[in-house]
Amino acid sequence: MPIHDWTRVDAGIFHHFHHTWITEIQRALNRGLLPPEYYALAEQIAGSLGPDVLTLQGPTNGSSFPSEPTGGIALAKSPPRVEFRRRSEAAQYAAKAKAVVIHHKSNHEVIAVVEVVSPGNKNSRHGLRAFVNKAGELLQASVHLLILDLFPPSSRDPQGIHKVIWDEIEDNDFVLPADRRLTLAAYAGGPCPEAFVQPVAVGLPLPEMPLFLTPDVYIPVPLEATYEAAWADVPSFWQEILTAEPPEPANP
Repeated sequence: MPIHDWTRVDAGIFHHFHHTWITEIQRALNRGLLPPEYYALAEQIAGSLGPDVLTLQGPTNGSSFPSEPTGGIALAKSPPRVEFRRRSEAAQYAAKAKAVVIHHKSNHEVIAVVEVVSPGNKNSRHGLRAFVNKAGELLQASVHLLILDLFPPSSRDPQGIHKVIWDEIEDNDFVLPADRRLTLAAYAGGPCPEAFVQPVAVGLPLPEMPLFLTPDVYIPVPLEATYEAAWADVPSFWQEILTAEPPEPANP
């Protein structure tokens, strides 16, 4: 199945597909691709990546979330009287996005992460910086990464997401091919990280990509099969929009 042009739909539609694709990848990994001492979960990884984030947490002994403050004004009931109010839908969905997180059974530490890039990860300086910082922290913590970016470069990542991530490790002159502007990138984390980058394009099938379990051992992730399974769950109305022939350019 060819990669679709996800810029044709809004962030909420891609978020639906993103969620399903992550689930399909996690299922494929747990159904025989991962060695028996590993398992995969669909989780959120956000904020600073301390030891508590990189190790699965146990029961909380009944502790509850903090209650709402007793003072203050409810935004829904009485919005502030201002001229302009904006909310970034793309950033909202990016904050909710999950990744496939691979743990080792012995101590449940995070071994590797599969991230699908959302529009909100690249539509602002803050969004891109947060994503790149998280990737850098994971690699420094010896966590291996597989990043799947089905969106074209923006002004903030003109040569794609990989170059921005790798620039944090060392200056580099990576350039995406003119005819393949989407990026799949696998990283072996650790003191001397290594990158394996495959440019792709709308209309091309997805290749298998490596997911490292150690700096020297990886498993191939079936991106094409999992993408196709996730696509089947996209509502037909949006499938038609994503597969429609592009309009003919207007005559000058």
